[in-house]
Amino acid sequence: MIATSADLAREIREALHQGQQGLAEEYHLLRDPERYLAGHTALVDVALQGLWASLGECASQAALVAVGGYGRAQLFPHSDIDILLLLPETPSASLQAGIEQLVGMMWDVGLVIGHSVRTPSQCREEAAADLTVETNLLEHRLVAGDAALYRGLFETLDLHRDPVAFSEGKVLEQQHRHTRHYGVTNNLEPNVKESPGGLRDLHTLLWISKAAGLGGHWDALVQRGILTLSEARLIKHSERQLQKLRIDLHLLARRGEDRLIFDLQQQLGLAWGLVDTPAKRASEQVMQLYYRAAKTVVQLNGILLPNLRARLYSAVPRVTQTLSDRFYAVNGMLGIRRPDVFEKSPSAILEAFLMLQRHPELTGFAPRMLRALWHARSRINEKFRNDPVNRQLFMEILRSPGLTRCLRRMNLYGVLGKYLPNFGRIVGQMQHDLFHVYTVDEHILMVVRNLRRFAISAFNHEYPFLSRLINDFERPEVLYIAGLFHDIAKGRGGDHSQLGMADVAAFCEGHGLSQEDTALATWLVGQHLTMSSIAQKQDIYDPETVQRFAEIVRTPRRLTALYLLTVADIRGTSPKVWNAWKAKLLEDLYNATLKTLLRGGELDVESELEERKAQAQAQLRLFAVPEGVEDRLWSQLDTVYFLRHEAREIAWHARHLNRYVHTADPIVRARLSDDREGIQVMVYTPDQPELFARICAFFGRTHYSIADAKIYTTRHGYALDTFYVFIPEHHNGDYRDLINFIEFELAQTLVRAEPVELPAGGRISRHLKHFPVTPQITLRPDDKENFFVLSIVAGDKPGLLARIAKVLADYRLNVHSAKIMTLGSRVEDSFQLTGPGLHDDRTVLELETDLMAALRI
Repeated sequence: MIATSADLAREIREALHQGQQGLAEEYHLLRDPERYLAGHTALVDVALQGLWASLGECASQAALVAVGGYGRAQLFPHSDIDILLLLPETPSASLQAGIEQLVGMMWDVGLVIGHSVRTPSQCREEAAADLTVETNLLEHRLVAGDAALYRGLFETLDLHRDPVAFSEGKVLEQQHRHTRHYGVTNNLEPNVKESPGGLRDLHTLLWISKAAGLGGHWDALVQRGILTLSEARLIKHSERQLQKLRIDLHLLARRGEDRLIFDLQQQLGLAWGLVDTPAKRASEQVMQLYYRAAKTVVQLNGILLPNLRARLYSAVPRVTQTLSDRFYAVNGMLGIRRPDVFEKSPSAILEAFLMLQRHPELTGFAPRMLRALWHARSRINEKFRNDPVNRQLFMEILRSPGLTRCLRRMNLYGVLGKYLPNFGRIVGQMQHDLFHVYTVDEHILMVVRNLRRFAISAFNHEYPFLSRLINDFERPEVLYIAGLFHDIAKGRGGDHSQLGMADVAAFCEGHGLSQEDTALATWLVGQHLTMSSIAQKQDIYDPETVQRFAEIVRTPRRLTALYLLTVADIRGTSPKVWNAWKAKLLEDLYNATLKTLLRGGELDVESELEERKAQAQAQLRLFAVPEGVEDRLWSQLDTVYFLRHEAREIAWHARHLNRYVHTADPIVRARLSDDREGIQVMVYTPDQPELFARICAFFGRTHYSIADAKIYTTRHGYALDTFYVFIPEHHNGDYRDLINFIEFELAQTLVRAEPVELPAGGRISRHLKHFPVTPQITLRPDDKENFFVLSIVAGDKPGLLARIAKVLADYRLNVHSAKIMTLGSRVEDSFQLTGPGLHDDRTVLELETDLMAALRI
């Protein structure tokens, strides 16, 4: 018997393996997911039936039932094979022993099974107590065994099922699942099965339909009038796209991988016959196909689910209220009086969204209206877009409360992309730039949402200064328009800011905005990256930097608009990109530029210098520092120092150093930043070779990220450097411990003056591994040719800054300031340098070569 069982298992295993290989080869040629899934199901059926036969006489006493995905004959390459081994109420000892041996043989064959062994009564009890079990048993096929036993169980289950309770349970389960997967279809590595818009959403619809006795496939829903033919075609197409993606994922990963992980996205694109273009990678193209399929599923799920529930709750009384000639409220939702409203009056499409804005008590569209609206999208054509009535309605939407929710609904149901065709082109477009975690359309809506959030009184506590600015801003719809268009030209090739300017100008002119507002919106789209770049890459405490920026913005209204858009934009890229340090830089740049503009835009260095000194002295008096004590240090500092440091830093330095101006020992002081997200570190020591590299290496080894560094040498040869570092994410202790650690350990490092010890390399992010940033190095004189500006763009890696600093030290270059900008896994750093060799082309070439080698380690 053992030899026979082993021989049978080996024979079935070999046949199964050959069959699976043949199916995979056929799939790569035909790309037909239905054929593959059905073929794989049949292959496993044959294998299980062969094993079942080994039970002998016991085979007729029980039933082998396919359930779950295997039960609906959709078996993916590496999915678990869900089976129910159904036993009679009083199984014999020989049957139980045979079933136990059978399960072992299934594993020997190589089948990854998810099995349960139950009697009919146990199945009924489990199904009544657990929604997951009830759902699993909803999809079933008899593979082998006693047909009467099988029919008896499932006829009883169908008879006692509560469709309403089942429906409510599945809807709640879907809501929880969506929340668990971030509630949007746009995370970087979505799950083809579980994420919103995934295959599980389609399964949920069919489960509820089947439980209600309405049919278990799309054609049955068409016959029942729940689904239209056009909807069925769309839902089948989206299902097919998702099935293909899931099959490809399993075959490429060689395991049951349902996530579109970075490791496989490019391979998936190539498997779909896509190629890299100058504008988009193959991976970005295949991800856009996924997002669009997922969005279609979300849309149809939103239409069909209410319609299915309406069938189940047909006896619920209707509570209605007239709102207009076209619309009425029904059970807390917006409904239409006639199903042909949108056909006869296409303007009612935009009017419907505006009506929801005006009635925030309504939760959404009623099922009949939602379907009519979705099908009416084809009415949004060039004639519709050019209609003055529709243009006025769209502007009213932009000016009305509830804008964020309205635009999200318009995008969800495909209306926004129809009305703004260029927006439609970026729906579902991924950005593998290592810091945007949303598709372009979702990012744009996040930016508009952030702008609106500034204007809502309930959120004034989050950013009070920004809230005050936007509430004082006349015609804020100009900001929302700029937000809508700032990235609308992504993926076309070329400068998206410049291309977007043409788009927004045409929109504004066509929608009746004044020449002034059109010019502002166009300028904002063209300059939307400028303020962020200046704040994070240049010395914003240098009055000349501020004056150059003031010459760009020219007016306080432009400055305020750009500031609001910049903050909204950065906060809309990723939850990890925005931080209090960037907030402070932008606010300080805004305030300094506004002051310059109010002075007429002219630079008055002497006034600025005296003002900063006066402010610093006022700070010192608050700490009871005697008047004039600061002169001990200030006599060793020149104008450049006072212009590059803000008053609070100047006071902090003077308070701690006035007694140690000529000390021989390094002095390190640290303090928690005002935002409590970082630590400011001051280093004062007689200048020494490789000082900047040594400090960077220290922070690299201790896992502190440097955001900003101001490097200054006093008249008497001392280094007075100030660093802003972020507190490590893993730190949970008292910040005072961090400060004590930095002050002691960094001082000891400088005392020892040992050769620079670079931090050990560590893991790079998976995103960066599969979507690497091509390193870029530029070295040029600054505007006044006082310094050389080194700009570096690269993927972030452990110890990167320390390696850069070491190369600069090896070339005996002096670093005067460093701006370290980290955007997700991408760094954009800039350094002000002086030193020998920077005017020599050969030396510069060697420097760039060595820097490039350091970036690639």
